[in-house]
Amino acid sequence: MTKLLQLLEEDCTLTHEQLAAMANMTVEEVEAAIKKYEEEKVILGYQAIVDWNTTDREAVTALIEVKVIPQREEGFDRIAERIYQYDEVEALYLMSGAFDFTVIISGRTLREVASFVSDRLAPLEGVTSTATHFILKKYKEKHLIFEKQAPGEREFIFV
Repeated sequence: MTKLLQLLEEDCTLTHEQLAAMANMTVEEVEAAIKKYEEEKVILGYQAIVDWNTTDREAVTALIEVKVIPQREEGFDRIAERIYQYDEVEALYLMSGAFDFTVIISGRTLREVASFVSDRLAPLEGVTSTATHFILKKYKEKHLIFEKQAPGEREFIFV
């Protein structure tokens, strides 16, 4: 069943027939497995990965490092819940190392992202500091390469 999940994660537009052939399952087994995965919240949703740089939509994506003071008896979970409730938050990860959370957000402008950080994120109870990093260019996301090399163009790595 892990093979089926891997196939769906790579390309959720594959038909049940294609998935069955690739995962060495019957179509009925694929349909039953997908239904079960959706009911058990193993599969949380399906979505397209869009290269917004190829469209006329202007957007800014930022990675924000957040340091917090964990809450008594609730640790990081309560603060995380408050952060991920914001519509701007695309992803939120608990981290090890120099900071506690990585927050990924998008906005139309640098000012909009900065306003979110200064007006909504930084003042949250328990947040002690933030550091914002703007993503300048995406090369790869979810195993998908955004900009492939031109045919015939080769990359050489010398060791």
